[in-house]
Amino acid sequence: MAAGGSAPEPRVLVCLGALLAGWVAVGLEAVVIGEVHENVTLHCGNISGLRGQVTWYRNNSEPVFLLSSNSSLRPAEPRFSLVDATSLHIESLSLGDEGIYTCQEILNVTQWFQVWLQVASGPYQIEVHIVATGTLPNGTLYAARGSQVDFSCNSSSRPPPVVEWWFQALNSSSESFGHNLTVNFFSLLLISPNLQGNYTCLALNQLSKRHRKVTTELLVYYPPPSAPQCWAQMASGSFMLQLTCRWDGGYPDPDFLWIEEPGGVIVGKSKLGVEMLSESQLSDGKKFKCVTSHIVGPESGASCMVQIRGPSLLSEPMKTCFTGGNVTLTCQVSGAYPPAKILWLRNLTQPEVIIQPSSRHLITQDGQNSTLTIHNCSQDLDEGYYICRADSPVGVREMEIWLSVKEPLNIGGIVGTIVSLLLLGLAIISGLLLHYSPVFCWKGNTSRGQNMDDVMVLVDSEEEEEEEEEEEEDAAVGEQEGAREREELPKEIPKQDHIHRVTALVNGNIEQMGNGFQDLQDDSSEEQSDIVQEEDRPV
Repeated sequence: MAAGGSAPEPRVLVCLGALLAGWVAVGLEAVVIGEVHENVTLHCGNISGLRGQVTWYRNNSEPVFLLSSNSSLRPAEPRFSLVDATSLHIESLSLGDEGIYTCQEILNVTQWFQVWLQVASGPYQIEVHIVATGTLPNGTLYAARGSQVDFSCNSSSRPPPVVEWWFQALNSSSESFGHNLTVNFFSLLLISPNLQGNYTCLALNQLSKRHRKVTTELLVYYPPPSAPQCWAQMASGSFMLQLTCRWDGGYPDPDFLWIEEPGGVIVGKSKLGVEMLSESQLSDGKKFKCVTSHIVGPESGASCMVQIRGPSLLSEPMKTCFTGGNVTLTCQVSGAYPPAKILWLRNLTQPEVIIQPSSRHLITQDGQNSTLTIHNCSQDLDEGYYICRADSPVGVREMEIWLSVKEPLNIGGIVGTIVSLLLLGLAIISGLLLHYSPVFCWKGNTSRGQNMDDVMVLVDSEEEEEEEEEEEEDAAVGEQEGAREREELPKEIPKQDHIHRVTALVNGNIEQMGNGFQDLQDDSSEEQSDIVQEEDRPV
């Protein structure tokens, strides 16, 4: 072999290849892992102390000389060098450097050492694909609740990496979805809000133990479950109208658009759904429509409408209060939307003075009904006009109520006068009843020419008819019965006694009343019997 580093003769390499082939069948002594673009050092055995001449070969289809400690032999490539006169140092590894390397050491005997060099590459770049509903302007992905989301992760690496997915919800720890050596694709069906968070793909090179990861945020959106609600109200501290629209229960918040109806004139657009309108933009009966929209639908959105109305007032025009008493003035507002603000004013000065609640003035309000109660009425302080005012952005309405304060009436004198009038009327009615009643009458008795005082006789209608019949019969008999009647005058005496008994009844004797009526009836019967007997007697 010539000096100056000429290559070994071919016959020597053939013999070396035969020896290496026999050694490889025995097994490898060391495995070294390197990375692309990195440097690596291969050691020639694990012997310490005095070393002999070392030569390095690479085993391909046939041995290839790389480097020798014999200075006369040049390295196959400048990347190869010896460290400590025995170890092979390789710079800037490439994937082609992977393979089996053999070290020959010649000291007292020749020894062979073999090293398996593995070259790892990557992972360099991870490509994560999440097929979701859409992407926000800042690049954040979002998916609609209930949709399907597909995940995939790829990386350039040698050997192929192990892919592992991790999930971390808001304010919680990470959890693994598991890992697989070959499958890097999976899907989530019917994704729900609790799966909103950060998804991390981790690619691990098991040879070099190097890893890379990519984290992607995924939001889960959903529209509100119910219809929007809108209303109008007076703005606090001003006479402007505040339109408010709410569509709660969704994520994220929807967009709101207020328009006039009809016409579709845009009033305002915002994320809050609140718009302020001045009085110049308002009129009685005008309608305003709130149109809502959400990032995940529905496409047509949702809407609600409000119609504003001016107030109407209803109250009593006049009220009366007695000095020292209390009085309540009422005012009812109807038809106002938004609800009007009700104020009570005293129309004594210009401008009118707003009545504030005090010990003498109590103001209460129930819905759109307001009452003003005035205690301890005074003619000088309280009599006059009171104004109920309904303030609304749509219009202002006022109604005047006149309050008159009078001195209290003499109740005792009024009651006495009424009682006196009642008693007087009762006396008059009683007198009329006694005078015109058919039960009581005045009669004078002039029968048979006897001189008798007039008495009041209590008779019934049947007895009066019988007496009239008797008088008719007496008139028919005429003068022929005159003598007979004179003879029978003593028989009339008992009847006169009965008349006196009846007179006693009129004077107040109750017991004699019954006896008087009974005797009068008996005597009448006896007289009729005597008359019949006398008529049957021959003349």
